Formats: sequence, structure tokens, C-alpha cells
Amino acid sequence: MKIGLVINHAEVGETAVTPSYSQIRDIAQLAEAGDLDSIWLFDHLLFRSDEETSGIWECWTMLCALAEATTRVELGTIVLCNPFRNPALLAKMAHTLDEISAGRLILGIGAGWYEPEFKAFGFPYDHRVGRFEEALQILKPLLNSQSVTFNGDYYQVQDCAIVPTGPRPSIPLLIGSGGPRMLRLTARYANQWNTAWLGDASDLPRRISRISDACAAEGRDPASLGITVGIDVIFPDLGPTEQFTKDPLSGTAEEITKVFRDYEKAGADHLIAHLTPQTETAVRRLSEAAEIYKS
Repeated sequence: MKIGLVINHAEVGETAVTPSYSQIRDIAQLAEAGDLDSIWLFDHLLFRSDEETSGIWECWTMLCALAEATTRVELGTIVLCNPFRNPALLAKMAHTLDEISAGRLILGIGAGWYEPEFKAFGFPYDHRVGRFEEALQILKPLLNSQSVTFNGDYYQVQDCAIVPTGPRPSIPLLIGSGGPRMLRLTARYANQWNTAWLGDASDLPRRISRISDACAAEGRDPASLGITVGIDVIFPDLGPTEQFTKDPLSGTAEEITKVFRDYEKAGADHLIAHLTPQTETAVRRLSEAAEIYKS
């Protein structure tokens, strides 16, 4: 089982300071120097609460920079918001980033959910799953280096092809999903599935059962779909934390390792840790847990 880290590139903490690129790069390189397998970025444009706006760097630009700043770790998006980018152009971008990274990209994508950023930037918020379903019919063949013609209600392409392609003829497609229709689309199109956010592994078997049912409905062997899990990890002894779940993982490296093993037994192929605080000491502790787990 692989273990990765979500790199923070947004305003966090009481001072609401956005990390600089040099700080983001340092964390990514620290993760790579440790025993972590992947680094991941969220895809948002802004956050709003009570008319207060906080920011985040643009995901794809930052990921391209980290592709050049690293050499070993896989690079993933968790997950790109489909309406923000034309699917054919996104496939072109993906093959280009795969070239820059020497074949390390995992393209994660979803339908989107945070309405304030849609409104602020002028993206349509309606029919998000319908738009997503059409986008996948363009994106999937292009990621597999196939040409495609498609005429839908929301997207149209004519004899579209990606030339040149990167070092791999096929780029892995990850879909983050939870609802019945999205799970069916995941079973139909994805190489990997992401479910998030969890603390311990107790709820994972139930979630895997749902995606397995979706695979069966699509005539697909569930074993052919990679299972990735977003986990919430906090180290309160190292600084202020931000929780995504009621009961996030916490403790020593040895205690975290025990939960990693629970996830492996439950069927996870790749854990993706949302870690706070995101300090050098915290990343080293997560890396130590990964090293113990793999030893």
C-alpha cells in the first residue's frame, strides 16, 4: 500500500497566511526525501465564509512546478473540478505534465461541489454530474492516446487528438465519488477511486462494498479498480490543526503505523494524508510512520 501527502497551498491558521511557493516546494521535497510515495494538491479557487474571502494557489500551475522540483514521488490532484477546465484541453495538459514529470501523474477529477467559487469565477453550477459524464467521454480516450469525436449538450470535440503524448500512452484516471450515479461513472471510466475523508479504517469496508456493487452493475471486476483513501491526520502537539473528520488519526509514528495496517487489511491500495499542522516535524513523523509500515 502506498502512502501520500496532500500539500497545503491555501491560507490556513489563525494568521491566514498563504504559503509561498518556496515553502510548498520544501514540504514536497521533504516528503520525497522521506518514505512517502506521492504528493497531492486540492483544486479550489477561493474560500468564502460570512463574506470573508481566503485564498489558494491555482492547482495545475503549482503541480507543474512541483513536477520539476521532485524526481520520484507520484503527483496527483485530489481532485480537479471538472467545470474549471475543458476536458479536451485538460487531456492535453495532462500529457504535457506527464512529460515534465517523466510519467508520475495521477489525474484525479470530480464534478465539483463548492458553489461560491463557481459564482465568483463565472463557471456553471447546474447539471454538474451531467457535465462530468460528458467530460469523461472525451477525457478518457484522450488520456489513452486515442482520438475522439463527441457532440453533447455541454461539450463538443471533432476528431480531437493529443500530439505529442508524454512518456506513457495511458495516464491513470482517478475519480473521487460517493453518490450512486458518480460511483457508476467511476466504475465505468476510472483506473482508481478515491473516498474521503476518514480517520480510522472502520468505515472503509462499507464504502468499498458500494463501489464494488457499482462495478458489478457495470460488468467490471472490482479488483481492477485501485482504492485510494483520503485520511485526516493531526498532530496537536506540534501546532494548530484543522480537522476534516470528527475523529482524525493522531498519535506517535508507531500508533499511526498500526492504522496504516488496518487500512491495508480493509482493502486500501493508496492512502492520501491531509496533515496538520504541515510543518517539517509533522511531515517527518508521517514519513517515519510510512517507513515503519514498509519495513
